[in-house]
Amino acid sequence: MSGMNKTPYQDFARDHIGFEFDNIDYLITALTHRSYVNEHRKSVSEHNERLEFLGDAVLELVVTDYLYKNFDEPEGILTSWRASLVRTESIGEAGSKLGYEPLLRMSRGEKNGSKRARQQILANAFEAVIGAIYLEKGYEAAEEFIKKNILSKLDEILKTGSWRDPKSHLQEVSQKIDGATPQYKVLEEEGPDHDKVFTLGVYVGDKMMGKGTGTSKQNAQQQAAKAAIEKYGVSAKKKPL
Repeated sequence: MSGMNKTPYQDFARDHIGFEFDNIDYLITALTHRSYVNEHRKSVSEHNERLEFLGDAVLELVVTDYLYKNFDEPEGILTSWRASLVRTESIGEAGSKLGYEPLLRMSRGEKNGSKRARQQILANAFEAVIGAIYLEKGYEAAEEFIKKNILSKLDEILKTGSWRDPKSHLQEVSQKIDGATPQYKVLEEEGPDHDKVFTLGVYVGDKMMGKGTGTSKQNAQQQAAKAAIEKYGVSAKKKPL
């Protein structure tokens, strides 16, 4: 990578991570998608998947360690909180807020890909950046980065109750209020097979209580369940029923 301009990466590291890298190639590799290597085989040989593998393990350990040490809750609750913190949407959003997307090296096709695909690339790169920080500065630096960008979301997650699975929550609500179990029905499918968008409705009895759209049926069901909970007037800020 000796021939490329590394200044933007060093600037990003200093401004958004908090230090300059002695080996900036760690960070550059963390922001290099496999598709870019495929298009530049003569000049680039390494993509970010190995760093992502490392960063994913560090992320899970830091979050698990923090939750275990700071909350006296059952394993199931802690697992749900952790899953909410490290899910693709959460870490992809964290990466987007950091502003490294312009530095991501990927193919022209990936740059023009679906929103779902770009979110996954952002999330994977975020984990790879954690791996790069771990190699450059060690566990404590990676831990500080994760606390600042991921664990800082925990208060809001607990406040809103967004860690709870919407489908399970809705079932509790509907059974308590209406004595019925929600049923989900596909209302519409759009797009090619590799990039479909589904719209589903959730019904309690004969009444549609919510509608949701997503890139998978499961995701659309979750969105429909959230809408139904809001329609029931159950605040996510309240304690579980």
